Parts: sequence; structure tokens; C-alpha cells
Amino acid sequence: MSGKNLLKAIILGDSGVGKTSLMNQYVNKKFSNQYKATIGADFLTKEVMVDDKLITIQIWDTAGQERFQSLGVAFYRGADCCMLVYDVNNMKSFETLDNWRDEFLVQASPKHPESFPFIVLGNKIDLEESKRQISQKRAMAWCQSKGNIPYFETSAKEAINVEQAFQQIARNALMQEADVPEFNFPPSVSLDAEQKPDQGDCNC
Repeated sequence: MSGKNLLKAIILGDSGVGKTSLMNQYVNKKFSNQYKATIGADFLTKEVMVDDKLITIQIWDTAGQERFQSLGVAFYRGADCCMLVYDVNNMKSFETLDNWRDEFLVQASPKHPESFPFIVLGNKIDLEESKRQISQKRAMAWCQSKGNIPYFETSAKEAINVEQAFQQIARNALMQEADVPEFNFPPSVSLDAEQKPDQGDCNC
């Protein structure tokens, strides 16, 4: 599956944590102070180089409001990675990460849920430190308890760690893709006679 060059990434998290802002900052290098609730779901695509490979990331942005939460299986299906976003100044948005993660795993039902590529973003670190409600240490402890999910503290407004976070999730998703064939398909399934087997990979 080394030919995979379209990744479907889903951004989940409570309403108002900055999901749309993170996506816009990453794709369009723009930030707006105008808050506009996402209705249903929306997506943007961006081409990026990951380890010398050109990848198109399709980033799906979701509405955080309760009434849109049951977007249905079609929305989640085929996701290659998932970004869980909370606001470091809002305790409730951190406490619901468990629910978002569980909801995703139920709806997307990935083949290997225990190793599915998640990433956690603690957004809005541009606000003054006195407003912060969740320490970096607490967030990292949560991530470790879920199988060492990568964690970034971000600011969509000031473009802090946004690029890095998306690069990381794309890389993790690609690594996951590369691992999958070893479990699922015998090598003889390859229909492309030109394709050379990956050197030294799986000789099963």
C-alpha cells in the first residue's frame, strides 16, 4: 500500500476549541477572529511533502455541537488519522476528549483501533497563562494513558506548532498504512507486475 497518497484526516473536539481555525491556518495560512460555527462538516485539501513523498491530506472539520455529533458512519469511514482538539483554557473541552475518541472508534471502526493514528492538540496557547486550566503535564499524562498519542500545544492565531502537528499526523498515518498489508493480504495479491516488493520488509 505504499502507493497511498490521499490521507483522510478528521478533526474532532468541542464547539469553539478552534478546529476550523487550525485547519484554515494550516491550509490557507489565515486566521480570523470571527467565530462562525461549522454546520455539519466541511473539508479542505492540502498537498504536502512527507519524507520525500507528495501526499494530499483531506482534512474534515466537524461541528462540535451536540446536535451534529452523530454525523454518521459515512463521515468517519475511511479516515486514516484523527486529530482531537481541546482548548487549554477550557476544562470541559479537555474532559470530553475521551468521548470524542470513543465516538470515533465506534463510528470509524478501524481494523487496528489500538494503534490507530490519533494526535491531541491543546489549542489557544496564545491567551495569557493565567487563563490556562489544563497543564501540559496533565494533557501528556492523558495521551500516555491512551497508548502514547502524540501531543502538541498549538495556536491557530499565531501559527504555533500547527504545521508540525499536521506533519506528524500525516507521517504517523503513512507509517500505519505501510504496516497494514503485512496483516491483511498475502504478497501474491499484487496486481501490478511492475511493482517491486519493499526491500527487506515482509517475507511472509
